This record gives sequence, structure tokens and C-alpha cells, in this order.
Amino acid sequence: MKPLVLICSQDPELYLFLSHILEVDGIRSKLASGVDEALALAVEQELRAVVLDCQQVGAAAAPTCARLKREARDSGLPVIALVAQGAQNQLLNLLKAGIDEIFVRPFVPASLLDCLNGKLMLGQAGSKSVQNGRSLCCGNLQMELAGHRVRRDGFEVHLGLVQFNLLRHLLENPGTVFSREELISAAWPDNIHVSARTVDVHISRLRKTLKTISSSSIIRTIRSLGYSLENPDG
Repeated sequence: MKPLVLICSQDPELYLFLSHILEVDGIRSKLASGVDEALALAVEQELRAVVLDCQQVGAAAAPTCARLKREARDSGLPVIALVAQGAQNQLLNLLKAGIDEIFVRPFVPASLLDCLNGKLMLGQAGSKSVQNGRSLCCGNLQMELAGHRVRRDGFEVHLGLVQFNLLRHLLENPGTVFSREELISAAWPDNIHVSARTVDVHISRLRKTLKTISSSSIIRTIRSLGYSLENPDG
């Protein structure tokens, strides 16, 4: 059966446009015109992703994302946000809510398809993300880039977009010490102001999440300099 993507929007033209390009790519879609309907469908049906039109739901976007992550039938359900240009407050709230990906409107349809295809094929044996080497490993930690999935000791670790980006940057360069400014450039959108303290908070949360799987901490704090990922082979 073709994978099913839920589109939460009150814009029928957007839905028709998205449903058409998804169908061409072999992906079914279903429309939820309101937040309650989207949450109900996420509980009842086996969805592979949710596209959330934040321009329509407004201030409810971040709480909706958080509830989808918490209540959906699939606890790892990817949620992708479509936001208007200049919506900095909405971006920050979505990042805090654990959004998986953000596209600023107008967006390139091919980029959305690439994102969805990466997430949709993750659960398949021999997925392209692994076959093509699009994964990062360090010790017992593995990251599949296309699917935005992380595993430690074989157990899945659920991360929000910022923490995923932070970990990816560290995994790409194990043993390298990165300043907070370098981590900000790697993990946050260019148009958002982030303080050094915010980096510390997200690193602390990332450590806590990783330690729920294994008690050891693999992210080192280098005083006055920044952070580094332990390289077990180094």
C-alpha cells in the first residue's frame, strides 16, 4: 500500500497542489482542515508524516506539533511545518515543540518531496539512506540523515530539529571541539538570534536524551571552548 501523508491546512488550493505532487511520486494524502481532526487521524490511522500549514493554524501550530509527537499512533511520526516568511516567533516555538523539518513559504516542491521520501523510506529494509552511505556512526551511535533518525545501542532516540542538527555536526567531526558560535551556525536558521546559553540548554537536553538509552555521556564539555563528541576510536 502507498504511504499516507496527512496535510493539515484550511487552504484547499494548497492541499490540491500538494496532493497532486505527492500522488505523482506515489504517496497518498489526506486532508485535515482543523487541529482536532488532524490529531484524531494521527491516532486512528497509520500515517507516515504530517505536513502542518502553520500559516493557517497560527498560534496553535507549536502545541499541535507537540501533541502529534505525544499522542500519534506512531511515536516517531515526522511533522513538517510550512511557515510564512518573517515568522520568527513561530519558528522558535516549533523548534521547542520538536518539529522535524521547517519549510519557509514559498518553498520548492522538490525539496519537500526529497524530505518526505527520506522519512518515508526509513523503515524499509535496505533503505537508500543506508545503501548510499548517507549515515553517520560513532561507537554505538548511528544517525540516518535522510530519515532524520538516530539510534543508540540499537534503540531509537527521538530528537527535535535543533538537537538533531547539533548531533549531526558533532558526528560529522568526532573529536573536534566546536565553539558555541560554530554550533549556532550549524543548528539554527540564519534569521534567528540565539544566545550561547541557549546552546548550553540544548546540549544538556541532548545529553539527557542520549543517556536514557545508555548511561555514558559521549558529549564532552571543554571549558571556555565549547563541546566535542567522544571518539571511541581516537
